[in-house]
Amino acid sequence: MILPIYVYGQPVLRKVAEDITPDYPNLKELIGNMFDTMHRADGVGLAAPQIGLSIRVVVISLDVLSDEYPEYKDFNKAYINAHILETEGEMVSMEEGCLSLPGIHETVNRANKIHVKYMDENFVEHDEYVEGYLARVMQHEFEHLEGGLFIDNLSPLRKQMIKGKLNAMINGKARCSYKVKTIK
Repeated sequence: MILPIYVYGQPVLRKVAEDITPDYPNLKELIGNMFDTMHRADGVGLAAPQIGLSIRVVVISLDVLSDEYPEYKDFNKAYINAHILETEGEMVSMEEGCLSLPGIHETVNRANKIHVKYMDENFVEHDEYVEGYLARVMQHEFEHLEGGLFIDNLSPLRKQMIKGKLNAMINGKARCSYKVKTIK
């Protein structure tokens, strides 16, 4: 089922998400719906707060990038109770966008390597070091679990330059090709 994506201004996007237990109701169905919603919106990642749930669940699908990054062929993973333990390595600048911020694309600095801990769909714990593009996507998506958005990493000048677009979203004027939920 395709779910509406909550856009900038929705309070759930600014809450710290809660860990869940294996008995969370309909978790496998929720994860499937998150993948369907993300694919319909042409995203590579989606965090549960972006569909209105303040829980620590993220889905990432990088298969669309497999021509450029063969290692991501058929890459579709769910991350439950994910936490970044540390960031390391060089900082890399790259343009990012977000399904909760339609029409906004900005350059963001992120660490090239991260140490993460999470559970998979079967609640098997993983403790991994991740680098490269996947590390960037994880940082972006896991930031949602902390109540953050990629625009929080911008300079005050860049934030000022996108203020009009952000205000339009708050006023219910989000333009995109997928179903959204605005505050108005």
